[in-house]
Amino acid sequence: MSDLPPEVRLEKRLGRAMAKAIDDFQMIAEGDRILVAVSGGKDSYTLHHLLASLAPRAPVSFSLLAVNIDQGHPGYPGHLLTEYMQKAGHDFRMVHEDTYSIVTDKIPEGKTYCSLCSRLRRGILYRLATELGCTKIALGHHRDDILVTLLLNLFFAGQMKAMPPKLVSDDGAHVVIRPLAYCAEEDIAAYAAKKAFPILPCDLCGSQDNLQRKIVGNLVATIERDHPGVRASMLAALTNVRPSHLLDKELWKKLGLEVAREDAPAEAGKLLTLSSRPEAPAAPLASSR
Repeated sequence: MSDLPPEVRLEKRLGRAMAKAIDDFQMIAEGDRILVAVSGGKDSYTLHHLLASLAPRAPVSFSLLAVNIDQGHPGYPGHLLTEYMQKAGHDFRMVHEDTYSIVTDKIPEGKTYCSLCSRLRRGILYRLATELGCTKIALGHHRDDILVTLLLNLFFAGQMKAMPPKLVSDDGAHVVIRPLAYCAEEDIAAYAAKKAFPILPCDLCGSQDNLQRKIVGNLVATIERDHPGVRASMLAALTNVRPSHLLDKELWKKLGLEVAREDAPAEAGKLLTLSSRPEAPAAPLASSR
């Protein structure tokens, strides 16, 4: 393994992490047509490339449709993404939706556009998934996105909540998956650089990303620098929850808890009773067919 080129080692490490997340949360089923939202950033390029590499050797059959939304930002270089996808022979759609005009009209000058822009884009993806016959929508959020979201909700929203690896839309019509949930951002960045993906800028509107997210991201990076392995420990914590050691009385009621035990296990079996949408287990995707 150590004799392999760095790019190959990176791809194998990312591929294993993605396959485990897919298996753990039964993200992909036989016959799925997956709309992969490719923004032109490092994360979504990597997601699409890894899924495309997995498809021929996965034990279930699924197909991909890469979609990019040109939201009308002045100077948007969407042709770079289109040319890349065409050259590689991927099934790809470039969709033109002028949300830029809506956002600039609704958001006061000097305020960030990101939140409204993201909500509009999500609505477009839902509509496209229906129109294009896609059963799942894959987004490129990775481990570090999930950890920062957890801390943002903890610090500023008063909620113990991160990004779910798999969710259903409010109307029940769409399933969103995040196959890179276990993948480290530093690995994705290094891999994208080695693959030389034609990265599209995300600041064409002049709006800066959420300041709180940057602050929390920098905080985690600082702690990781001083204490290597903190991010991995945080991810492990999200997979090793002790509900009885939290202060959510409604959760206690749902789990039928009256008192916590000092050596309480993860109560995984009890947590299964909270799911209202049970699904049949999917075949493992880590093996070859």
